[in-house]
Amino acid sequence: MASAGKAALRERLLAARRSVNDDVRAAEAQSLAEHVDAQLNSAEVVCAYVPVGAEPGSVEMLDALLRHADRVLLPVARTAADDSATAMQWGAYRPGQLVTARFGLLEPARPWLPATAVAEAGIVLVPALAVDRSGARLGRGRGFYDRTLVLRDPGARLIAVVRDEELLDELPHEPHDVPMTHALTPGRGLVELAG
Repeated sequence: MASAGKAALRERLLAARRSVNDDVRAAEAQSLAEHVDAQLNSAEVVCAYVPVGAEPGSVEMLDALLRHADRVLLPVARTAADDSATAMQWGAYRPGQLVTARFGLLEPARPWLPATAVAEAGIVLVPALAVDRSGARLGRGRGFYDRTLVLRDPGARLIAVVRDEELLDELPHEPHDVPMTHALTPGRGLVELAG
């Protein structure tokens, strides 16, 4: 699928997310946090993200992760001088200490770890607009995760966090895309992907 086709798909998915009622969004966020508590076994280090806007998840999901991990690392997104995405740095999640950053994101306060810190994680929760059953993930298109996930531990579980309707049969993908191993949805919980 051409870039224009991916852009149109992204717009449709984002519009669908924006149309979700706040009560439904809150219930889905609660379900995701409960699935994290019930279905994710412990890992020393987990990489996750702070949901922004209509993204699935919540700070409560991060708190649930902290109950199962020694450390939860959150991404720090920065760009190069030409505004292109770079591999993300990481910072430790400390409840109540998130700071506002570029792109409307919340991120951990300094000190930050290098991008290679993702290799310490046994579980990486990844934001996605959609994921398919083979593990192909559709992100927002800037490339931060593409540049970061290549540094992961090859044995890590890569879990795309999506709404139930965003687990699709097939998505376009490119050779540089890192496939997800699982999806986490509010209604289905943790779903193993074929990829």
